[in-house]
Amino acid sequence: MELKPIRTDTEHTEALAEIERLWEAPDGSAEADHLEVLTLLVEAYEKAHFPISAPDPVSYLEYIMEARGLTRKDMEPYIGPRGRVADIFNRTRPLSIAMIRRLCSGLDLPADILVQPYPLREKEVA
Repeated sequence: MELKPIRTDTEHTEALAEIERLWEAPDGSAEADHLEVLTLLVEAYEKAHFPISAPDPVSYLEYIMEARGLTRKDMEPYIGPRGRVADIFNRTRPLSIAMIRRLCSGLDLPADILVQPYPLREKEVA
């Protein structure tokens, strides 16, 4: 396959098939170099045509909690008392910069996701 920018879905499909064919190429070989360049071209095409947006911060935290087996109680050192944790997960209070810093350092989470704006719900008045 000739190396050139990928512009169509057909070219993308062909490039993926070529990548699969070259996948076991020995390191340092011409096929391995071809594979490396081809994967960069596919990555550029997919980034332009199939963008993946960053998750909303609360959804991301819920995912992290599920993946790591954490509970809301485990979030208290980073977010604050139980009521504040509930407010964050119920989306009635935004994450503060201090909370984001603690989450980033304590759980090794990327700040660029946690600082994204997200919609809040109105607090219910009892």
